[in-house]
Amino acid sequence: MRAVRYDRYGPPEVLRIVEVPTPRPGPGEVLVEVHAACVCAAETFLRAGGLRRVNRASFPRGTGTGFAGRVAEVGDGVGGRRAGDAVWGLMPHMTFGAVAEYVVVPERRLAVAPENLDLTQAAALPVSGTTAVTALTDKAALAPGERLLVRGAAGGVGSVAVQLGKALGAEVTALAGARNLDLVKELGADSALDYRTTRPADLGRFDVVVDVVGTDLSAYRALLTPRGRMVALAFDPDHAIGSLLGLFLRAAVSPRRLKCFSNNPAAERIAELTRLVEAGSIRPVVDTVLPLTGIAEAHRRLEAGGVRGKYVIDVRQS
Repeated sequence: MRAVRYDRYGPPEVLRIVEVPTPRPGPGEVLVEVHAACVCAAETFLRAGGLRRVNRASFPRGTGTGFAGRVAEVGDGVGGRRAGDAVWGLMPHMTFGAVAEYVVVPERRLAVAPENLDLTQAAALPVSGTTAVTALTDKAALAPGERLLVRGAAGGVGSVAVQLGKALGAEVTALAGARNLDLVKELGADSALDYRTTRPADLGRFDVVVDVVGTDLSAYRALLTPRGRMVALAFDPDHAIGSLLGLFLRAAVSPRRLKCFSNNPAAERIAELTRLVEAGSIRPVVDTVLPLTGIAEAHRRLEAGGVRGKYVIDVRQS
């Protein structure tokens, strides 16, 4: 099968398409024929070696976490999936390799794909969708009538957080780039503001702040009401180690006010995402669909910034 791999840190050009053996599912595992996979900004940082001092995984490495496709084969003990089923899901926690023609994952990393999406659109949502649902329901416990601020509202997670926040009955304020303000309004934001011209002091108070940017967290945390909660989903890439350590330390000291997590959804959470999409509460936002040969271009565009939703790789295209 064809898969994207890289055997050293570096620019997007280190990504290459290689022929590797098609994996076989073991007990409790499912072989999925991938139709499409999403590309996440965090993977560009890892590919460039941003965490090389703490990430000791060996080369070659794959890329891609979320995917959608059809079941090709099931291992022993798998009772809920059959060949041909349309599914979506994620690679096991902290592993990559979804940008490939086939992947093997534990059955618990899959759910039935939404019937109202094609599989290419669906690939945009497993990672960002489960992250946003966990952030707003489990971590923030967002309640109807509360004020929600989404920072980085046009990106993959942010665009879902805006939609879900509105579906949960919140008053949603979205910060995004000027060219994306119409988009976040269409997604349900009550107020959409240009982050370049809006100071934190101009915004008022919020019950929940979801941050997908990672910088100036103190200034936005100061906007919380007395019972407010911030969910921090990003770190400062220019000071990665210090930013991550500081974030987790502050969350440990003040767990009610500041929450952070590494997304590792259970099967029930992925199935919940399916239900939310089929109910019309969440839809994917796809910036561009690129062929398998466009993986380096997808990484370049992510690094340039200004993304609207997700870049999706259609692995069936050459």
